[in-house]
Amino acid sequence: MSSRSALDLADKAELDLVCISAKAQVPVVKITDYGKFKFEKKKKEQENKRNQQVIETKEVRLTVNIGKHDFDTKLKKAKEFLEDGQRLKISLRFRGREMQNKKPGYETLNNFIDALADYSEIDRQPVLNRIFLDAYLKSTVKKQKSNSKKPTNNSKPVNSNKPTNNSKPVNKNNNINKGMKKEDGK
Repeated sequence: MSSRSALDLADKAELDLVCISAKAQVPVVKITDYGKFKFEKKKKEQENKRNQQVIETKEVRLTVNIGKHDFDTKLKKAKEFLEDGQRLKISLRFRGREMQNKKPGYETLNNFIDALADYSEIDRQPVLNRIFLDAYLKSTVKKQKSNSKKPTNNSKPVNSNKPTNNSKPVNKNNNINKGMKKEDGK
């Protein structure tokens, strides 16, 4: 159909001629109300934005001569990030003369990556950026859906006069000051 006849049809129907796909080999147009078209497009974009999954990149910084305990602590934190389904950036910082021999730095980084092999896979191989050796890992752990709803307490209200299974019965006749002697009223 020619563009002139399409415009004539749109005028007769008192609607607009809206271009859906201009980059196609044959441009695709639709006869519709333009205001309604914009509104529906905006709603679709909002729905897509609401349903998209946002993956944060968390960072763990290491040094070449990191201690065993520090290594384990950072490893534990990295596992938590990966279990949450987040992307992980591992940065190993070289200081001073450590730049002369980079082999221990690569070994430390590879040991860290190997320790996380059950939780992740390498997204980007280690690359030296000035003084940092950076590697990116992506999570292979399925993120568990957390229930945002609070658990409901379906228990009945407790009557304070009746004993519960966990407590001793309350005797109203017991004197509060049991250990104190009563004074004679003279």
